[in-house]
Amino acid sequence: MGHPPTGEPDPEQPPSPYEQPQQTYGQQPDQPYDQPGQPYGQPGHHPQWGQQQSYAPQPPYGQYGPPGPGPGGGTNVLAILSLVFAFVFAPAGIVLGHLAKRQIRRTGEEGDQLATWGLVLSYIFTVIGVLACCGWIAVAIWANSGNGTTY
Repeated sequence: MGHPPTGEPDPEQPPSPYEQPQQTYGQQPDQPYDQPGQPYGQPGHHPQWGQQQSYAPQPPYGQYGPPGPGPGGGTNVLAILSLVFAFVFAPAGIVLGHLAKRQIRRTGEEGDQLATWGLVLSYIFTVIGVLACCGWIAVAIWANSGNGTTY
């Protein structure tokens, strides 16, 4: 089963892809590897065993280049703020929604649906808030005028 180690490759085993090809003294290689005067990358020039081709330097990990200009420039920030302010302070959501719609028409950015939803919700919450204030005032007036006592 085992052959004594003689330094010669075992004729029964296929050659290892990790070893350099064996070349006897005086033989010419099958392909010319290093021909003087021929630029790297041209036909007839191949890298030696163990050498890697050179590539462009890579940026360090964790660092990104500047963002490229996307189609339409991304989502409009005012449209996002309009939707957020619809729940926080609805009148500001109305103003931001209208400003966002105008900017989107002018610049072609994305976010038209966000601005629309911000406007719709802002108007609904504003109406609910106004009705709640009017109802509170009506209850306060009714409570003061109903018993007729004077102080």
